Amino acid sequence: MTLEAIKYENGKLMILDQLKLPLFLEYIKINSVEDGFRAIKEMNVRGAPAIAIVGCLTVAVAVQKKEFENTKELAEFVKTSFERLVAARPTAVNMTFASKIINLSILFLNNFHFLNLLSKLESEMASDVKTNKLIGDHGAAEIVKLLGDNVTILTHCNTGSLATAGYGTALGVIRSLQRENKLKHVFCTETRPYNQGARLTAYELVYEKIPATLIADSMVSAAIKEKRINCIVVGADRVAKNGDSANKIGTFQLAVVAKYFGIPFFVAAPFTTIDFNCENGDEIVIEERDSKELTEIGGKRIAAEGIQVWNPAFDVAPANLIEGIITERGVFKPNEIKNQIN
Repeated sequence: MTLEAIKYENGKLMILDQLKLPLFLEYIKINSVEDGFRAIKEMNVRGAPAIAIVGCLTVAVAVQKKEFENTKELAEFVKTSFERLVAARPTAVNMTFASKIINLSILFLNNFHFLNLLSKLESEMASDVKTNKLIGDHGAAEIVKLLGDNVTILTHCNTGSLATAGYGTALGVIRSLQRENKLKHVFCTETRPYNQGARLTAYELVYEKIPATLIADSMVSAAIKEKRINCIVVGADRVAKNGDSANKIGTFQLAVVAKYFGIPFFVAAPFTTIDFNCENGDEIVIEERDSKELTEIGGKRIAAEGIQVWNPAFDVAPANLIEGIITERGVFKPNEIKNQIN
C-alpha cells in the first residue's frame, strides 16, 4: 500500500500534513484558494508535482463553491486563483505550466463547459502517477544499462509518493530498481534545514521496505568513498532549456562531488518541469525562506541570537555535471533538452 499525500473525492480535498511526519499521520482539509496557498507556502504539502496537483485541485474545490454567469467570469476566477497559488512557491514551474494549459482551454475551446474544467483539473492526479511510473522505469533501465546490477544509490530531499500523486520521480527510479531486483542499497540525506530526507524520504523507504540508510548532508563524500555509492539521483523543481536544474538546496554540491568521484548524477522530473522559456539556471528565481528554518528546531532556538541567516530553498546543478535528465518521455542528455520543445 502506497502513502497517499493527496486525497480528493466528490469535490473534497485533503492533504497529508507533511510537517507532522513522521510522528503523526494527519490530513488537512483544503476548502478555499487561501487554504491551498497557506498549505503550499508553509510546506504542509511540498514537491513540485504535488504542489501542481494540489493547486489544480484547490481550484477545482473553489470553483464548485461559486456560481459564474459566463465563461469570461469563470476564466478570470481561475486565472487569479492560479496566480495566487503560484506565488506561494515560485521556483517550481509545474503549476505554472498546468495553469496556462487550463486557462487556454477555458478561453479558446468553443465547447468548453464547467464540467470540462472540473474533469481537466481532477485528471491531474491519475496523469501524475502514470508519468511517475514511466520516469521510474526509464531511469532504472538507464542506470542498469550504465552500471549493471547491485546499484547503490544516493538521493536528496523527498521525491516519492509524498512529493507527487504517487510512486515518485527520483524515488520512483529507486522503486523501479527495487522491483527489478537491481537495487543493493539506498542512502538518503537528512536534507537540512527542513529535514525532508530524514522526516519524509526515510519514512517512505521504511514504509516500502526498501533497504536504506540515513546520513547527514555533510557525510556525502565520505559515504560515496566508504559505502561504494555508485549513482546519485535527485528530483527537480525547474529545468532550464540548457539542462541546468534547480532542486533542493544542497543539490549543486552533490553534482560536484559526483563529478569528483566519477559517478553518474541524474535528475528525474516530469517533462512539465522543463521551462523552455528559461535559457539557463541564472534565470531561475530562487525562493528564500524564513531564517527560523535554520535557527530553530521544533520551535526551539539552536543558533546564537543576532547571527545573520541566508536560507535559499533551492540551488542549481549545472548541465555539465548532469549525466542525464530522466522524464516520462525518456532519458536525455542536458544538451538534448532544447531539441525536445515540440
